[in-house]
Amino acid sequence: MSLPCHGFGGCLGARFLAVHSTHRDAITRVVIGYLTALVIGTGLLMTPAATVAPGGISLLSGLFTATSALSVTGLAVLDTGGDFTFFGQAVILVLIQMGGLGVLLFTALLAIVVAGKAGLRLRQSVATETRSSTIGGIGPMVRRIVALAVGAELVVAVALFLRLRLFYDEPLGAAIWNAVFHAVSAFNNAGFGLRSNNLMDFVADPFICGPISCAVILGGLGYPVVIELARRYRSPLTWSLTTRAVVVMTPVLLVGGTIYIAMIEWNNPNTMGTLDAWGKIQASAFQSTITRTAGFNSVDISQMHPATWLGLDILMFIGGGPAGTAGGVKITTVLVLGAMTWTEFTGGRAVNLLGRRVSRSVHRQATTVIVLALTLIVAATMIIMLDAPSLGLDRILFEVISGFGTVGLSTGITTDLPGLSQVVIIITMALGRLGPVTIASVLALRVRPQRFELPKERPLIG
Repeated sequence: MSLPCHGFGGCLGARFLAVHSTHRDAITRVVIGYLTALVIGTGLLMTPAATVAPGGISLLSGLFTATSALSVTGLAVLDTGGDFTFFGQAVILVLIQMGGLGVLLFTALLAIVVAGKAGLRLRQSVATETRSSTIGGIGPMVRRIVALAVGAELVVAVALFLRLRLFYDEPLGAAIWNAVFHAVSAFNNAGFGLRSNNLMDFVADPFICGPISCAVILGGLGYPVVIELARRYRSPLTWSLTTRAVVVMTPVLLVGGTIYIAMIEWNNPNTMGTLDAWGKIQASAFQSTITRTAGFNSVDISQMHPATWLGLDILMFIGGGPAGTAGGVKITTVLVLGAMTWTEFTGGRAVNLLGRRVSRSVHRQATTVIVLALTLIVAATMIIMLDAPSLGLDRILFEVISGFGTVGLSTGITTDLPGLSQVVIIITMALGRLGPVTIASVLALRVRPQRFELPKERPLIG
Protein backbone atom coordinates (compact mmCIF):
# COMPACT_ATOMS: atom_id res chain seq x y z
CA MET A 1 0.00 0.00 0.00
CA SER A 2 1.59 3.27 -0.99
CA LEU A 3 1.27 6.48 0.92
CA PRO A 4 0.96 9.98 -0.55
CA CYS A 5 3.82 12.16 0.67
CA HIS A 6 6.99 13.88 -0.43
CA GLY A 7 9.84 12.22 -2.34
CA PHE A 8 10.16 9.45 -4.88
CA GLY A 9 8.84 6.67 -2.67
CA GLY A 10 5.90 8.75 -1.54
CA CYS A 11 4.67 9.04 -5.12
CA LEU A 12 3.82 5.37 -5.35
CA GLY A 13 0.06 5.98 -5.35
CA ALA A 14 -1.32 5.52 -8.83
CA ARG A 15 -2.33 9.06 -9.75
CA PHE A 16 -0.77 9.31 -13.18
CA LEU A 17 -4.04 9.36 -15.15
CA ALA A 18 -6.57 12.16 -15.11
CA VAL A 19 -9.21 10.42 -17.18
CA HIS A 20 -10.92 7.43 -15.57
CA SER A 21 -11.45 5.54 -18.81
CA THR A 22 -7.73 5.75 -19.62
CA HIS A 23 -6.92 4.53 -16.14
CA ARG A 24 -9.27 1.58 -16.46
CA ASP A 25 -7.71 0.74 -19.82
CA ALA A 26 -4.25 0.72 -18.25
CA ILE A 27 -5.35 -1.63 -15.47
CA THR A 28 -7.08 -3.84 -18.03
CA ARG A 29 -3.84 -4.09 -20.01
CA VAL A 30 -1.97 -5.11 -16.86
CA VAL A 31 -4.45 -7.92 -16.22
CA ILE A 32 -4.48 -8.98 -19.88
CA GLY A 33 -0.69 -9.01 -19.90
CA TYR A 34 -0.61 -11.38 -16.93
CA LEU A 35 -3.28 -13.63 -18.42
CA THR A 36 -1.44 -13.78 -21.75
CA ALA A 37 1.83 -14.71 -20.07
CA LEU A 38 -0.05 -17.27 -17.98
CA VAL A 39 -1.61 -18.95 -21.02
CA ILE A 40 1.71 -19.09 -22.88
CA GLY A 41 3.56 -20.38 -19.82
CA THR A 42 0.95 -23.05 -19.19
CA GLY A 43 1.11 -24.19 -22.80
CA LEU A 44 4.90 -24.45 -22.74
CA LEU A 45 4.90 -26.42 -19.47
CA MET A 46 2.38 -28.88 -20.93
CA THR A 47 4.64 -29.78 -23.86
CA PRO A 48 6.48 -33.13 -23.64
CA ALA A 49 9.80 -31.27 -23.82
CA ALA A 50 9.10 -29.61 -20.46
CA THR A 51 8.72 -32.74 -18.33
CA VAL A 52 10.75 -35.84 -17.62
CA ALA A 53 7.76 -38.17 -17.84
CA PRO A 54 6.60 -38.83 -21.43
CA GLY A 55 3.38 -37.23 -22.62
CA GLY A 56 3.62 -34.00 -20.67
CA ILE A 57 1.50 -32.94 -17.71
CA SER A 58 -2.20 -32.17 -17.28
CA LEU A 59 -3.74 -28.78 -17.92
CA LEU A 60 -4.43 -28.29 -14.22
CA SER A 61 -0.85 -29.10 -13.20
CA GLY A 62 0.53 -26.83 -15.92
CA LEU A 63 -1.80 -23.99 -14.96
CA PHE A 64 -1.01 -24.39 -11.26
CA THR A 65 2.75 -24.35 -11.88
CA ALA A 66 2.60 -21.41 -14.29
CA THR A 67 0.39 -19.39 -11.94
CA SER A 68 2.66 -20.13 -9.01
CA ALA A 69 5.72 -19.04 -10.99
CA LEU A 70 4.15 -15.94 -12.54
CA SER A 71 2.73 -14.83 -9.20
CA VAL A 72 6.16 -15.55 -7.65
CA THR A 73 4.58 -17.84 -5.07
CA GLY A 74 6.41 -21.16 -5.06
CA LEU A 75 3.64 -23.62 -4.24
CA ALA A 76 4.10 -26.71 -6.39
CA VAL A 77 2.14 -29.83 -7.22
CA LEU A 78 5.18 -31.29 -8.99
CA ASP A 79 8.86 -31.55 -8.09
CA THR A 80 10.51 -28.68 -9.96
CA GLY A 81 13.91 -30.33 -10.01
CA GLY A 82 12.76 -33.91 -10.53
CA ASP A 83 9.69 -33.69 -12.76
CA PHE A 84 10.73 -30.90 -15.14
CA THR A 85 13.48 -30.98 -17.74
CA PHE A 86 15.97 -28.17 -18.21
CA PHE A 87 13.55 -26.60 -20.69
CA GLY A 88 10.68 -26.82 -18.23
CA GLN A 89 12.81 -25.34 -15.46
CA ALA A 90 13.87 -22.53 -17.82
CA VAL A 91 10.21 -21.75 -18.58
CA ILE A 92 9.49 -21.58 -14.85
CA LEU A 93 12.51 -19.31 -14.35
CA VAL A 94 11.37 -16.91 -17.09
CA LEU A 95 7.88 -16.80 -15.58
CA ILE A 96 9.39 -16.05 -12.18
CA GLN A 97 11.46 -13.20 -13.63
CA MET A 98 8.46 -11.81 -15.50
CA GLY A 99 6.28 -12.07 -12.42
CA GLY A 100 8.86 -10.42 -10.19
CA LEU A 101 9.61 -7.54 -12.52
CA GLY A 102 6.03 -7.28 -13.71
CA VAL A 103 4.82 -8.58 -17.05
CA LEU A 104 4.23 -5.10 -18.47
CA LEU A 105 7.55 -3.82 -17.15
CA PHE A 106 9.21 -6.83 -18.75
CA THR A 107 7.44 -5.99 -22.02
CA ALA A 108 8.47 -2.34 -21.75
CA LEU A 109 12.08 -3.41 -21.34
CA LEU A 110 11.88 -5.46 -24.53
CA ALA A 111 10.29 -2.51 -26.34
CA ILE A 112 13.04 -0.19 -25.16
CA VAL A 113 15.75 -2.64 -26.17
CA VAL A 114 14.27 -3.44 -29.58
CA ALA A 115 12.66 -0.16 -30.64
CA GLY A 116 14.43 2.32 -28.40
CA LYS A 117 11.26 3.45 -26.63
CA ALA A 118 7.98 2.25 -25.19
CA GLY A 119 4.65 3.54 -26.46
CA LEU A 120 2.34 5.75 -24.41
CA ARG A 121 -0.14 2.98 -23.64
CA LEU A 122 2.59 0.61 -22.55
CA ARG A 123 4.11 3.31 -20.35
CA GLN A 124 0.71 3.96 -18.77
CA SER A 125 0.31 0.26 -18.04
CA VAL A 126 3.80 0.04 -16.54
CA ALA A 127 3.03 3.05 -14.36
CA THR A 128 -0.08 1.29 -13.09
CA GLU A 129 1.79 -1.95 -12.44
CA THR A 130 4.73 -0.32 -10.65
CA ARG A 131 2.55 2.24 -8.84
CA SER A 132 4.45 5.17 -10.31
CA SER A 133 2.95 8.66 -10.26
CA THR A 134 4.22 9.74 -13.67
CA ILE A 135 4.57 8.17 -17.08
CA GLY A 136 7.21 10.47 -18.54
CA GLY A 137 10.13 8.86 -16.76
CA ILE A 138 9.10 5.25 -17.27
CA GLY A 139 12.08 4.48 -19.52
CA PRO A 140 14.76 5.45 -16.98
CA MET A 141 12.74 3.83 -14.20
CA VAL A 142 12.53 0.55 -16.13
CA ARG A 143 16.28 0.60 -16.68
CA ARG A 144 16.98 1.27 -13.00
CA ILE A 145 14.67 -1.50 -11.83
CA VAL A 146 16.07 -4.03 -14.29
CA ALA A 147 19.64 -3.04 -13.42
CA LEU A 148 18.85 -3.52 -9.74
CA ALA A 149 17.24 -6.91 -10.32
CA VAL A 150 19.92 -8.27 -12.65
CA GLY A 151 22.74 -6.88 -10.52
CA ALA A 152 21.40 -8.41 -7.32
CA GLU A 153 20.68 -11.74 -8.99
CA LEU A 154 24.17 -11.83 -10.50
CA VAL A 155 25.89 -11.16 -7.17
CA VAL A 156 23.85 -13.83 -5.39
CA ALA A 157 24.34 -16.31 -8.24
CA VAL A 158 28.12 -15.88 -8.08
CA ALA A 159 28.13 -16.38 -4.31
CA LEU A 160 26.00 -19.52 -4.57
CA PHE A 161 28.03 -20.88 -7.47
CA LEU A 162 31.31 -20.55 -5.59
CA ARG A 163 29.86 -22.33 -2.57
CA LEU A 164 28.24 -25.14 -4.55
CA ARG A 165 31.24 -25.66 -6.79
CA LEU A 166 34.10 -25.32 -4.31
CA PHE A 167 32.58 -26.67 -1.09
CA TYR A 168 29.94 -29.15 -2.29
CA ASP A 169 31.87 -30.12 -5.42
CA GLU A 170 28.85 -29.95 -7.71
CA PRO A 171 29.53 -30.43 -11.44
CA LEU A 172 30.21 -27.15 -13.24
CA GLY A 173 26.97 -27.08 -15.23
CA ALA A 174 24.81 -28.09 -12.28
CA ALA A 175 26.47 -25.53 -10.02
CA ILE A 176 25.88 -22.73 -12.53
CA TRP A 177 22.25 -23.64 -13.14
CA ASN A 178 21.45 -24.18 -9.46
CA ALA A 179 23.07 -20.87 -8.56
CA VAL A 180 21.27 -18.89 -11.26
CA PHE A 181 17.89 -20.52 -10.63
CA HIS A 182 17.97 -19.99 -6.87
CA ALA A 183 19.32 -16.44 -7.19
CA VAL A 184 16.49 -15.41 -9.52
CA SER A 185 13.94 -17.25 -7.41
CA ALA A 186 15.24 -15.57 -4.24
CA PHE A 187 15.35 -11.98 -5.49
CA ASN A 188 11.88 -12.32 -6.99
CA ASN A 189 10.65 -13.86 -3.73
CA ALA A 190 9.38 -16.94 -5.54
CA GLY A 191 10.73 -19.75 -3.37
CA PHE A 192 11.00 -22.30 -6.17
CA GLY A 193 13.90 -24.68 -5.60
CA LEU A 194 15.47 -27.50 -7.58
CA ARG A 195 15.86 -29.88 -4.64
CA SER A 196 13.04 -32.06 -3.38
CA ASN A 197 13.55 -30.86 0.20
CA ASN A 198 14.16 -27.26 -0.88
CA LEU A 199 17.04 -25.87 1.22
CA MET A 200 16.89 -28.28 4.15
CA ASP A 201 20.30 -29.70 3.19
CA PHE A 202 21.78 -26.23 3.83
CA VAL A 203 20.06 -25.42 7.12
CA ALA A 204 23.39 -24.83 8.87
CA ASP A 205 25.23 -23.27 5.92
CA PRO A 206 25.33 -19.45 6.18
CA PHE A 207 27.06 -19.20 2.79
CA ILE A 208 23.92 -20.57 1.12
CA CYS A 209 21.20 -19.22 3.38
CA GLY A 210 22.91 -15.84 3.80
CA PRO A 211 22.98 -14.71 0.14
CA ILE A 212 19.47 -16.04 -0.43
CA SER A 213 18.19 -14.14 2.62
CA CYS A 214 19.81 -10.91 1.43
CA ALA A 215 18.25 -11.30 -2.01
CA VAL A 216 14.82 -11.99 -0.51
CA ILE A 217 15.03 -8.93 1.76
CA LEU A 218 16.22 -6.66 -1.06
CA GLY A 219 13.48 -7.76 -3.42
CA GLY A 220 10.89 -7.57 -0.67
CA LEU A 221 11.65 -3.95 0.21
CA GLY A 222 10.07 -2.71 -3.01
CA TYR A 223 11.79 -1.10 -5.98
CA PRO A 224 10.91 2.53 -5.09
CA VAL A 225 12.20 2.08 -1.55
CA VAL A 226 15.49 0.58 -2.70
CA ILE A 227 16.00 3.30 -5.31
CA GLU A 228 15.22 6.06 -2.80
CA LEU A 229 17.57 4.54 -0.24
CA ALA A 230 20.33 4.42 -2.86
CA ARG A 231 19.76 8.08 -3.67
CA ARG A 232 19.21 9.47 -0.18
CA TYR A 233 20.80 7.02 2.23
CA ARG A 234 22.65 9.89 3.94
CA SER A 235 19.51 11.98 4.42
CA PRO A 236 16.94 9.89 6.31
CA LEU A 237 14.98 13.02 7.23
CA THR A 238 14.07 13.44 3.55
CA TRP A 239 12.84 9.88 3.13
CA SER A 240 9.25 9.43 2.08
CA LEU A 241 6.75 7.94 4.50
CA THR A 242 6.66 4.71 2.48
CA THR A 243 10.42 4.31 2.78
CA ARG A 244 10.39 5.16 6.48
CA ALA A 245 7.63 2.65 7.14
CA VAL A 246 9.36 -0.17 5.27
CA VAL A 247 12.79 0.56 6.77
CA VAL A 248 11.40 0.70 10.31
CA MET A 249 9.09 -2.30 10.14
CA THR A 250 11.26 -4.72 8.15
CA PRO A 251 13.83 -5.32 10.94
CA VAL A 252 11.05 -5.35 13.55
CA LEU A 253 9.24 -8.14 11.71
CA LEU A 254 12.49 -10.01 11.00
CA VAL A 255 13.67 -9.95 14.61
CA GLY A 256 10.20 -10.56 16.02
CA GLY A 257 9.66 -13.51 13.71
CA THR A 258 13.06 -14.96 14.57
CA ILE A 259 12.37 -14.82 18.31
CA TYR A 260 8.88 -16.27 17.90
CA ILE A 261 10.03 -19.21 15.77
CA ALA A 262 13.02 -19.94 18.00
CA MET A 263 10.92 -19.90 21.18
CA ILE A 264 8.50 -22.52 19.88
CA GLU A 265 10.75 -24.70 17.72
CA TRP A 266 13.94 -24.61 19.82
CA ASN A 267 13.53 -28.14 21.19
CA ASN A 268 11.42 -29.62 18.39
CA PRO A 269 13.48 -32.62 17.19
CA ASN A 270 11.64 -32.67 13.86
CA THR A 271 12.64 -29.13 12.89
CA MET A 272 15.65 -27.57 14.59
CA GLY A 273 15.92 -29.37 17.92
CA THR A 274 18.99 -31.35 16.82
CA LEU A 275 20.96 -28.24 15.79
CA ASP A 276 23.39 -26.40 18.06
CA ALA A 277 22.41 -23.00 19.49
CA TRP A 278 23.89 -21.02 16.61
CA GLY A 279 22.24 -23.33 14.08
CA LYS A 280 18.87 -22.84 15.75
CA ILE A 281 19.23 -19.06 15.68
CA GLN A 282 20.33 -19.16 12.05
CA ALA A 283 17.45 -21.45 11.04
CA SER A 284 14.94 -19.26 12.89
CA ALA A 285 16.30 -16.09 11.30
CA PHE A 286 16.25 -17.62 7.83
CA GLN A 287 12.68 -18.86 8.18
CA SER A 288 11.55 -15.50 9.56
CA THR A 289 13.15 -13.74 6.60
CA ILE A 290 11.62 -16.09 4.08
CA THR A 291 8.13 -16.33 5.53
CA ARG A 292 6.92 -12.82 4.70
CA THR A 293 7.87 -12.96 1.05
CA ALA A 294 9.38 -16.15 -0.35
CA GLY A 295 8.75 -19.88 -0.07
CA PHE A 296 12.12 -21.41 0.71
CA ASN A 297 12.46 -23.56 3.79
CA SER A 298 15.54 -24.83 5.60
CA VAL A 299 13.48 -26.86 8.10
CA ASP A 300 10.46 -29.12 7.63
CA ILE A 301 7.43 -26.81 7.77
CA SER A 302 5.05 -29.76 8.05
CA GLN A 303 6.65 -30.76 11.38
CA MET A 304 6.35 -27.34 13.00
CA HIS A 305 4.08 -26.74 15.98
CA PRO A 306 0.61 -25.41 15.02
CA ALA A 307 1.36 -22.28 17.06
CA THR A 308 4.33 -21.64 14.77
CA TRP A 309 2.07 -22.01 11.75
CA LEU A 310 -0.23 -19.35 13.19
CA GLY A 311 2.67 -16.95 13.64
CA LEU A 312 3.83 -17.62 10.10
CA ASP A 313 0.26 -16.99 8.90
CA ILE A 314 0.47 -13.47 10.29
CA LEU A 315 3.87 -12.79 8.71
CA MET A 316 2.70 -14.12 5.33
CA PHE A 317 -0.45 -11.99 5.48
CA ILE A 318 1.57 -8.81 6.15
CA GLY A 319 4.13 -9.42 3.40
CA GLY A 320 6.77 -6.88 2.39
CA GLY A 321 7.12 -3.44 0.85
CA PRO A 322 4.86 -2.05 -1.89
CA ALA A 323 5.69 -2.06 -5.61
CA GLY A 324 8.23 -4.86 -5.30
CA THR A 325 8.43 -8.63 -5.51
CA ALA A 326 6.84 -9.28 -2.11
CA GLY A 327 3.25 -10.32 -1.58
CA GLY A 328 0.77 -9.87 1.23
CA VAL A 329 -1.25 -6.77 2.00
CA LYS A 330 2.06 -4.89 2.45
CA ILE A 331 3.77 -3.33 5.45
CA THR A 332 2.40 0.15 4.80
CA THR A 333 -1.19 -1.08 4.71
CA VAL A 334 -0.87 -2.75 8.11
CA LEU A 335 0.92 0.27 9.58
CA VAL A 336 -1.82 2.63 8.40
CA LEU A 337 -4.46 0.37 9.93
CA GLY A 338 -2.46 0.21 13.15
CA ALA A 339 -2.12 3.99 13.23
CA MET A 340 -5.88 4.34 12.70
CA THR A 341 -6.55 1.98 15.60
CA TRP A 342 -4.14 3.84 17.86
CA THR A 343 -5.74 7.17 16.96
CA GLU A 344 -9.18 5.84 17.87
CA PHE A 345 -7.84 4.35 21.08
CA THR A 346 -6.16 7.58 22.19
CA GLY A 347 -8.91 9.88 20.96
CA GLY A 348 -6.75 11.73 18.45
CA ARG A 349 -8.22 13.82 15.66
CA ALA A 350 -5.78 12.98 12.85
CA VAL A 351 -4.03 9.73 11.96
CA ASN A 352 -0.29 10.33 12.23
CA LEU A 353 2.41 7.88 11.21
CA LEU A 354 6.16 8.34 11.62
CA GLY A 355 5.96 12.11 11.65
CA ARG A 356 3.43 12.45 8.83
CA ARG A 357 -0.35 12.89 8.72
CA VAL A 358 -2.11 10.21 6.69
CA SER A 359 -5.00 11.37 4.52
CA ARG A 360 -8.52 9.98 4.93
CA SER A 361 -8.47 8.50 1.43
CA VAL A 362 -5.54 6.31 2.45
CA HIS A 363 -7.48 5.21 5.55
CA ARG A 364 -10.23 3.91 3.29
CA GLN A 365 -7.77 2.28 0.89
CA ALA A 366 -5.99 0.41 3.70
CA THR A 367 -9.25 -0.74 5.24
CA THR A 368 -10.62 -1.89 1.89
CA VAL A 369 -7.50 -3.89 1.02
CA ILE A 370 -7.50 -5.60 4.43
CA VAL A 371 -11.21 -6.41 4.32
CA LEU A 372 -11.07 -7.78 0.77
CA ALA A 373 -7.96 -9.83 1.60
CA LEU A 374 -9.59 -11.37 4.65
CA THR A 375 -12.76 -12.05 2.66
CA LEU A 376 -10.77 -13.88 -0.02
CA ILE A 377 -8.86 -15.92 2.55
CA VAL A 378 -12.00 -16.92 4.46
CA ALA A 379 -13.89 -17.82 1.28
CA ALA A 380 -11.01 -19.89 -0.12
CA THR A 381 -10.50 -21.66 3.19
CA MET A 382 -14.19 -22.54 3.46
CA ILE A 383 -14.32 -23.96 -0.07
CA ILE A 384 -11.25 -26.13 0.45
CA MET A 385 -12.56 -27.28 3.83
CA LEU A 386 -15.72 -28.47 2.10
CA ASP A 387 -13.71 -30.11 -0.70
CA ALA A 388 -11.01 -31.73 1.44
CA PRO A 389 -12.00 -31.68 5.14
CA SER A 390 -9.49 -34.39 6.04
CA LEU A 391 -6.59 -31.99 5.48
CA GLY A 392 -7.44 -29.98 8.60
CA LEU A 393 -8.29 -26.33 9.13
CA ASP A 394 -4.84 -25.22 10.32
CA ARG A 395 -3.05 -26.69 7.31
CA ILE A 396 -5.64 -25.44 4.82
CA LEU A 397 -5.56 -21.92 6.28
CA PHE A 398 -1.77 -21.95 6.08
CA GLU A 399 -1.91 -23.02 2.42
CA VAL A 400 -4.47 -20.34 1.52
CA ILE A 401 -2.59 -17.51 3.22
CA SER A 402 0.63 -18.73 1.63
CA GLY A 403 -1.07 -18.58 -1.76
CA PHE A 404 -2.62 -15.17 -1.18
CA GLY A 405 0.65 -13.75 0.17
CA THR A 406 2.50 -15.28 -2.82
CA VAL A 407 4.84 -16.91 -0.31
CA GLY A 408 4.93 -20.57 -1.29
CA LEU A 409 5.45 -22.23 2.07
CA SER A 410 3.37 -25.35 2.66
CA THR A 411 2.68 -27.83 5.41
CA GLY A 412 2.92 -30.56 2.78
CA ILE A 413 -0.67 -30.69 1.53
CA THR A 414 -0.23 -29.03 -1.89
CA THR A 415 0.12 -32.32 -3.76
CA ASP A 416 -2.86 -33.75 -1.84
CA LEU A 417 -5.28 -31.01 -2.89
CA PRO A 418 -8.21 -32.23 -5.05
CA GLY A 419 -8.87 -30.57 -8.39
CA LEU A 420 -11.34 -27.98 -7.09
CA SER A 421 -9.03 -27.03 -4.25
CA GLN A 422 -6.15 -26.57 -6.68
CA VAL A 423 -8.32 -24.23 -8.75
CA VAL A 424 -9.12 -22.25 -5.60
CA ILE A 425 -5.41 -21.92 -4.79
CA ILE A 426 -4.70 -20.87 -8.40
CA ILE A 427 -7.27 -18.08 -8.13
CA THR A 428 -5.94 -17.11 -4.70
CA MET A 429 -2.36 -16.85 -5.99
CA ALA A 430 -3.39 -14.78 -9.00
CA LEU A 431 -5.51 -12.41 -6.92
CA GLY A 432 -2.80 -12.23 -4.28
CA ARG A 433 -0.35 -10.98 -6.89
CA LEU A 434 -2.63 -8.72 -8.93
CA GLY A 435 -5.33 -7.87 -6.40
CA PRO A 436 -3.58 -5.43 -4.02
CA VAL A 437 -1.98 -3.53 -6.91
CA THR A 438 -5.14 -3.12 -8.96
CA ILE A 439 -7.38 -2.44 -5.96
CA ALA A 440 -5.06 0.22 -4.57
CA SER A 441 -4.68 1.82 -8.00
CA VAL A 442 -8.44 1.93 -8.57
CA LEU A 443 -9.15 3.34 -5.13
CA ALA A 444 -6.42 5.95 -5.40
CA LEU A 445 -8.02 7.48 -8.49
CA ARG A 446 -11.68 6.81 -7.94
CA VAL A 447 -13.26 10.20 -7.34
CA ARG A 448 -17.03 10.37 -7.68
CA PRO A 449 -18.70 13.80 -7.75
CA GLN A 450 -20.97 14.18 -4.72
CA ARG A 451 -24.23 15.92 -5.58
CA PHE A 452 -25.85 15.52 -2.16
CA GLU A 453 -25.17 14.16 1.32
CA LEU A 454 -27.38 11.87 3.37
CA PRO A 455 -28.26 12.68 6.99
CA LYS A 456 -25.45 11.80 9.40
CA GLU A 457 -26.02 9.24 12.14
CA ARG A 458 -23.74 7.26 14.45
CA PRO A 459 -24.60 3.54 14.70
CA LEU A 460 -23.58 1.55 17.76
CA ILE A 461 -20.22 -0.18 17.25
CA GLY A 462 -19.05 -3.18 19.25
